[in-house]
Amino acid sequence: MCLVLGPSGVGKTVLMKRLHKLCAKDSTDLGDLPPTQPTVGTNLTDLSVQRTCVTVREVGGSMVPIWPSYYKDCHTVLFIVDAANPNQVSASCIQLLSVLSAPALAAVSVLVIFNKTDLPCCMSLAEMKSLFRLDDIIASAKQPITVMETSTLEGTGLREVLQWLHSSTRH
Repeated sequence: MCLVLGPSGVGKTVLMKRLHKLCAKDSTDLGDLPPTQPTVGTNLTDLSVQRTCVTVREVGGSMVPIWPSYYKDCHTVLFIVDAANPNQVSASCIQLLSVLSAPALAAVSVLVIFNKTDLPCCMSLAEMKSLFRLDDIIASAKQPITVMETSTLEGTGLREVLQWLHSSTRH
């Protein structure tokens, strides 16, 4: 089980739909942006990543108080952050620290995704890492943490996310 977590409005649902489309057709054409609504509750989907089935559960950003109830069977976490929303950085950082400190997630692999890199107001990776104090977080975390940038709108970085999922679920 892979959990997809992050604040509301960061692009979790679009990411899931885009990854599903890439896996289903194994094509480079993502087509139009899929319609989405804010997730209330969870979305569950299976991704076939290089002949490995990965069950992915997206938990709505408004559901933060119940995130821990999904940690038990989790083997990987995708934590999504909106790189174009500096107002959300502190809340995102607190949520990430809470996820990383959960005993049930002490041994999981974590992928922090800075999304919406296509927007003109997006912060650079260096700015995001600095605001998050990500080097300090990575140094003190028990889990292996990887950082990637994506644009779910343009499809940038999505294949790398699938590759990370594949390599993280083989262990």
